[in-house]
Parts: sequence; structure tokens; C-alpha cells
Amino acid sequence: MRLYRGKIPLISEEMTRSLVASGAIEVETDLVSEVILDVEAVLKEYIRVDRSLTEEAKDVIAARKMDYSALHKVRSKLANRRGFGINEKAYDWILEQLVEVLMHSRNVDEVYAEDHELRRAMIVVLRKHTDMENELDRQVRNKIKNLQEGTQNWDVEYQKVLGDLRKTKGLD
Repeated sequence: MRLYRGKIPLISEEMTRSLVASGAIEVETDLVSEVILDVEAVLKEYIRVDRSLTEEAKDVIAARKMDYSALHKVRSKLANRRGFGINEKAYDWILEQLVEVLMHSRNVDEVYAEDHELRRAMIVVLRKHTDMENELDRQVRNKIKNLQEGTQNWDVEYQKVLGDLRKTKGLD
């Protein structure tokens, strides 16, 4: 799963408005924007921790003089130690954090839905926006398949091709 900072406001707003419209949560009209910010905070924290894990994994690889292709494996181990979800487990981690935020937020008057109902409603919005990114990721990887993943060249080329694809598809 790839979550981009630029998509966070859209995802947060759509998710919050969906929960309010379905009656899953009750929020005073003037506090909806605050709940949206609460949801944004969770998504931004996911990105922050994810990037931190990647940097830490790169440091471990450099310190141990390992092959850069071990990045994914080292990153997965670090994530498991922290109880952080990456890849498909990312959805579970994010949804758990979102449920906690909704339950404890001073901006939410009442939560009427069960935890599993909240997760089900929120995953629809989250997957809708991240599946498009997964398709972009697949296309980028297909275009740069001649480069070894995890190398600096791969990282640079990945960002370049991703930027180009996003522009052509009007996602920037």
C-alpha cells in the first residue's frame, strides 16, 4: 500500500463525511473540520513512521555492510518489532489507529457504529485511494524493471517515472 501526503486531505475528508452521513459517528457541524484533521493526523503519522523505518533499515544495511536488496526484509523485521503495519498490514494498523482516534476525540460527540463497522466503512475509502496508487506503482515498476530495487538509481528513477505518470494522469 502506498499512501501519499498529497492525498491525505481528500481521504480524510471523504472518510469523515462518509462516517457522518451514514450515522456511524455524530459530530457537530462546526467540528467536522476538526475530525477531518484528527483523521489526517493518523495518516500523516503512518507516513512519518513508514519513512523513519525505511531510513532506519537503510542505516542497518549500511552499518552491517549488507546487500541493498535486503532492505525489504530488514524493514519488515523493524516494523514487526514496533508493531507497525507495512504493505497489506498497513491497512490494519491505520484502521486501528483511526478507530482509537474516533473513540477518544473530543470533536466526536458519539460513536454509534461498532469497531468492525467503522473499519469496514473506512477501508472502502482508504482502498479506493490507495488502489489507484498501487496501479501506478505497478506501472512504474514495470517501466524500471531493468534496475535493481533498493539501489539509489532505482529510487531516483522510481520517483522520476512516478512523477511523470502522475502528471499524465492528472493526479498532481
